[in-house]
Amino acid sequence: MEPLNALVAFSNFVVIPATAYGAQLALGALGVTLIYGILRFSNFAHGDTMAFGAMGTILATWALQAAGVSLGPLPTALLALPVGIAACAVLLLLTDKLVYKFYRARKVSPVLLVIVSMGVMFVYNGLVRFVIGVDDQNFDDGARYLIGAIQFRQMTGLDEGLAIRTSQAITVVTAVVTVAILFWFLNHTRTGKSMRAFSDNEDLALLSGISPDRVVRVTWLIVAALATIAGVLYGLDKSFKPFTYFQLLLPVFAAAIVGGLGSPIGAIAGGFVIAFSEVTLTYAFKKVANYLLPESLEIDGLAQLLATDYKFAVSFAILVIVLLFRPTGLFRGKSA
Repeated sequence: MEPLNALVAFSNFVVIPATAYGAQLALGALGVTLIYGILRFSNFAHGDTMAFGAMGTILATWALQAAGVSLGPLPTALLALPVGIAACAVLLLLTDKLVYKFYRARKVSPVLLVIVSMGVMFVYNGLVRFVIGVDDQNFDDGARYLIGAIQFRQMTGLDEGLAIRTSQAITVVTAVVTVAILFWFLNHTRTGKSMRAFSDNEDLALLSGISPDRVVRVTWLIVAALATIAGVLYGLDKSFKPFTYFQLLLPVFAAAIVGGLGSPIGAIAGGFVIAFSEVTLTYAFKKVANYLLPESLEIDGLAQLLATDYKFAVSFAILVIVLLFRPTGLFRGKSA
């Protein structure tokens, strides 16, 4: 029974949280890699784009709650998600029209667009803080657990209880559905094929009659959807705080670069690599180890490689290693 208890504990504190976190990073990294692959610059405003989309969803959620609308055991935020996506899409299209289009028309270097995106990032960050404030906003009003620890112990007779939060299950299911729709769109629709052609060879795509303005608009719409979904799922799983999304930019970019910038499959793989690395290296293995070790060898300390405060340092370290030894990423993206 002790090995089973160890497995349940490991799943409870590492596998399940890392899977949910990896799905959130994967969706965020997909947005980054689409912008890089099609618009050809690294968008440093993506973390705050996620925050803005989540904020729009939260405001719509509060309005629905005030009107007495709910989804029962599911978070009302799922019902408000289209409003957040629409608000984020309007913001991104306006930003592109007022800011990025000017520089794109002059064919400036990608480095300059990166600097511009940093300015946009600060504007977005200030806007979100001004509208919703700087404090934590907990907007998850659904059932807290899909499976509770006490319920699991009663079902199995084990000492260790497995708890799966509803937000974690929703995150994984939503991410799978979103990724499936995205890949279907890119591979089986005319617009998706046009985007892929534009990404592979812009000049040849233009000669084939593909409209660059339409490709850009559709790209921003998809990015708005991905950023909002990722931001809302992260907020449901943890909580919403504007500055958290600014910090989240590092693991999102690390996921995109580890997988290979410009590679959608790489972005997904990179998200899970970063998530499992962060969670595993900052988890205290005392409980798991003591289930497996003889009583005479039980551990008194936490058996923790890194404190949780260093979680983002893990992302940074992995990012540096990948840039040094495999700059094109695991799936050989365009360039890191």
